[in-house]
Amino acid sequence: MAELVKIYEKNPDYRIVREVVDMLTGGGVVIYPTDTIYAIGCDIKAVKAVQRVATIKGVKAEKANFSIICPDLSNIAAYAKVNDATFKLMKRSLPGPFTFILNASNRLPHILENKRKTIGIRIPDNPVIMAIVKEFGSPLLTTSVHDDDEVVEYMTDPDLIFEKYRNHVDIVVDGGYGRNEPSTVVDCSGESPEIIRQGIGELF
Repeated sequence: MAELVKIYEKNPDYRIVREVVDMLTGGGVVIYPTDTIYAIGCDIKAVKAVQRVATIKGVKAEKANFSIICPDLSNIAAYAKVNDATFKLMKRSLPGPFTFILNASNRLPHILENKRKTIGIRIPDNPVIMAIVKEFGSPLLTTSVHDDDEVVEYMTDPDLIFEKYRNHVDIVVDGGYGRNEPSTVVDCSGESPEIIRQGIGELF
């Protein structure tokens, strides 16, 4: 049975942030807010947790196109290959509602590798998840929380998210109502950046 915890954007409570981080460190699976929609995540090195997330999403881990949330861009080269032009683009756009698709490096955990050998990189502009990731100290696997509704694609109410996922995850972080539009996905794995999904983020 999951625990529902409240973390406020304006003043994240360190004690609760630490509780979430301890759960992640122990291989737990957590639902949390981002600057777009709510997401499910875990430690990228916790194989069983990654498999749990894949099961929740109804996909096989090796076939999923997961992304990772990074504390910042300082260690990005440890997980992805990035040239100067792409790095400058990311630096201008992040933190923000973007997912940048990059070619994965050899240091990315094998369970996160897809057939294209790419990985999505996110740094959300949301104080709650960024407080968690920075305290955790390394990237988190992340994937969106979908709704079963045919009209509303994403779940926005943390109480409803808790009711639906309370038996599947370890903690649901209530950071207020989420948005119902995803991040803009920018594929930077080729010769030039290409927007493959237009979301909230406007790329300049």
